[in-house]
Amino acid sequence: MNGSNRTEKDKMLAGEMYLANDPQLVAERLLARARCQALNTLPASASDDARRAATDAIFGAPGNTYVTAPFFCDYGTNITLGANVYFNFNCVVLDVAPVTIGDNVMFGPAVQVYTATHPLDAVERRSGREFAKPIAIGDDVWIGGGAILCPGVTIGPRSVIGAGSVVTRDLPADVFAAGNPCRVIRSL
Repeated sequence: MNGSNRTEKDKMLAGEMYLANDPQLVAERLLARARCQALNTLPASASDDARRAATDAIFGAPGNTYVTAPFFCDYGTNITLGANVYFNFNCVVLDVAPVTIGDNVMFGPAVQVYTATHPLDAVERRSGREFAKPIAIGDDVWIGGGAILCPGVTIGPRSVIGAGSVVTRDLPADVFAAGNPCRVIRSL
């Protein structure tokens, strides 16, 4: 596809500068918000089937994921989930770029996953153009409550991220990492 025929969504998913106010993207974000609202307003007594249907609608595919409401995301369909993923209360995933989550991953409460970012130059920021970097989380990762994953990071399998950490760079497998900025504390 040549550059002139590429949609803003194509650019967004490729990690290129794009316009977030593109009508297609706005419509897709509104749909994701409606789907999140449907999950977030289920009564506590809702059946497992109702919760599963609401969760599957958010991510655009059936899965073995448990989401404790409230949960928020930009699109949902840019999140690829492994088996047995758990999101605790109040998680946010800005899935402007792909977010890949492995099997048996646990998110503590209020974890924030940000793929979206903006130009550092103020004039360029005013243009309304932004971009994103994908995030990958390996199998068997536990992310402690209140942690923030910044655009473009990868977390290796079996690692644990301490509560309140700000992950600004890749972390290897089999480590406990914590802090702001997050750094490896010890091997597991």
